[in-house]
Amino acid sequence: MNIGILSVSDQIYSTKRLYEEALKRGHEVAIINHLECSIVLSGGRKKILYEGEDIIDEFDVIIPRIGASVTTQGAAIVKEFELNEVFSTARSLGIWRSQNKLRTLQLLNSKQLPIPDTLFSATPINLKSQLKALGGPPVIIKLQEGTHGMGVMLAETEKSASSIIDTLHTMNSSYLLQEFIEESKSEDIRAFVVGGEVVAAMKRKGTDDDFRSNLHRGGTAVAIKISAKEEAMAVKAAHYLGLPVAGVDMIRSKKGSLIIEVNSTPGLQGIEAYARVNVAAAIIKFLESKWKSKPIKTKK
Repeated sequence: MNIGILSVSDQIYSTKRLYEEALKRGHEVAIINHLECSIVLSGGRKKILYEGEDIIDEFDVIIPRIGASVTTQGAAIVKEFELNEVFSTARSLGIWRSQNKLRTLQLLNSKQLPIPDTLFSATPINLKSQLKALGGPPVIIKLQEGTHGMGVMLAETEKSASSIIDTLHTMNSSYLLQEFIEESKSEDIRAFVVGGEVVAAMKRKGTDDDFRSNLHRGGTAVAIKISAKEEAMAVKAAHYLGLPVAGVDMIRSKKGSLIIEVNSTPGLQGIEAYARVNVAAAIIKFLESKWKSKPIKTKK
């Protein structure tokens, strides 16, 4: 099997692990910097140029590792591979959806998957009634496209919420208001979904002075066994967003577990270290199953 890993660097932990496991299992694998790819549209033909060569027919499957800051470029490259019937661990539409928190939550809510009470408004007018609708303050204020806990703020009073929102509004930044789940005690759950099943899970906890639980913010984690209901929630969320491989983040509340985010490019370093599961190998094995079940394609 020929595997293409779309990544901006071969030094990123997740990229290296996927590359190593693919080689270990006897596959041909290449790391392609999607920022250096060009799509050529002409006469109905499909072409992706990379380092002067057309790579549209080079791969049987691709593994996109698309960061939030380059969603447009990355998703476009993935879409062109999809149009050429190349299987991807993250569909282009799934990448678009997951990189926008509002779009993700709208979809999950429409599928009746539990999420925190969330409010979106294009204006800070009537802030008092907006906060009241969420049972706050305190409330969480999130940028729609933040990652690794960046762009997530806690407003403990109406005054602080007004100050933060006025600043974001002035900067023309899209944001969400979300209920604050105090009983979560700065903990959340990352469930790693591969091919319709949860292959690993960990509980993350933030530092004593930070309500965010992200490992990139200095948090810690332990491996856990999540409930059958939580597994079903994670698998459904990944499916509805169009992500065969995904990191689904949940928070436990008095109302039960709630999905707070779905990541189309979940990192492997934390989950492999804390859950002690070879997630990279699980992803390669999943791709093998999809490749073997696919009709043989004649290359041009």
